[in-house]
Amino acid sequence: MTLHVLYLAHNLADAAIRRRVLTLKTGGASVTVAGFQRAGNLLVEEPDVISINLGETADARFKQRIQAVLSARMQLAKKLAGIPTPHVIIARNLEMLALAGKASAIFGGDVPVVYECLDIHRLLLDEGFKGRLMRAVQRHFAKPAKLLITSSPAFVENFFKPLSGLDLPVLLLENKVLALGSDMPDVAPAPRSPAEGEPWRIGWFGAIRCAKSLNILTEFAKRMQGRVEVIIRGRPAYSEFADFHAQVNAAPFVRFEGAYRNPEDLASIYGEVQFTWAIDFFEEGLNSEWLLPNRLYEGGLHGAVPIALSTTETGRFVAQRDIGFLLDYATPDALDQLFSAMTGERYADAFARLAAVDRGQWVTSQADCRALVGKLASLNRNIPSPAPMSAVSTLQS
Repeated sequence: MTLHVLYLAHNLADAAIRRRVLTLKTGGASVTVAGFQRAGNLLVEEPDVISINLGETADARFKQRIQAVLSARMQLAKKLAGIPTPHVIIARNLEMLALAGKASAIFGGDVPVVYECLDIHRLLLDEGFKGRLMRAVQRHFAKPAKLLITSSPAFVENFFKPLSGLDLPVLLLENKVLALGSDMPDVAPAPRSPAEGEPWRIGWFGAIRCAKSLNILTEFAKRMQGRVEVIIRGRPAYSEFADFHAQVNAAPFVRFEGAYRNPEDLASIYGEVQFTWAIDFFEEGLNSEWLLPNRLYEGGLHGAVPIALSTTETGRFVAQRDIGFLLDYATPDALDQLFSAMTGERYADAFARLAAVDRGQWVTSQADCRALVGKLASLNRNIPSPAPMSAVSTLQS
């Protein structure tokens, strides 16, 4: 029996949503996606994926998103009419969790719900009335949930266990690179020291939403006067910047190269850089302290040495494996000190340590995809028990 997943997506233009859908398909599931649009829909060209538009939302407009969710709840039965009855519903983020119970009820009320939470919004961590209210809302809408999926153990230790009040088994799915056959050749990356007169290159790829990182990198690149170049790729959250394109265009030795396809373009874009900027201040002191970002795994697989902040979960990940460069403080001065001492030999040593890490640390294999689908199938009592799940790590809350 083919597992049919109804995936409720907060942003159909999010590359991570597409990657999760491809993960489920690779594991043998069929997928219907219902979600909100912010800047297009990356799933429209995916074969065999039904994509349903629930309306439009916007970054950093919390009230508007609440209104969109309320409107979607009223229209949900009509929107989902005609799709196959799902065996499981996955709700990506809290706003989609608010729709999951209603969706389950539309299909008879016994469709298990999975809550997928890969970022902890600052309102959920607020110590005052707003935070208590948001956590109560989360607990209410999580009542039909049978499983929590998250991407970093620090989210579990710092939020889900002590603060959330949720009593769910936890499945840890790190933000690894999805292996897609010929798009992911099993070839080790090669070191790529710059030629004489060429700059070192730092890649900042993925979800571009950190104004502080942009300020640090543009100031640093200006100071280095061409000895270091910063390349930015991905989808900027324009609401987080005063004027993203103006700042980049005015910054010497910084360039923005637009969006890319994940995982199809990863080898080529990471092959242009020696280093990955693995620092994020989007939710400084909170979510950014605990996450393990996509770019950490993408850069690791393709030999781009990470630069991380020592006090964060990403920094601890890097330190435990001795695979990159750690900063106590992310400042232009700290980067100046790091790159003033950068030599071909120092880079080659860091690259060699990174390249020695087992490929499984960075990649979600087809076996991992099948194991995930098997775990999801086990939540539905109407599906025969799948094979034991061994390829995906689990944590119990």
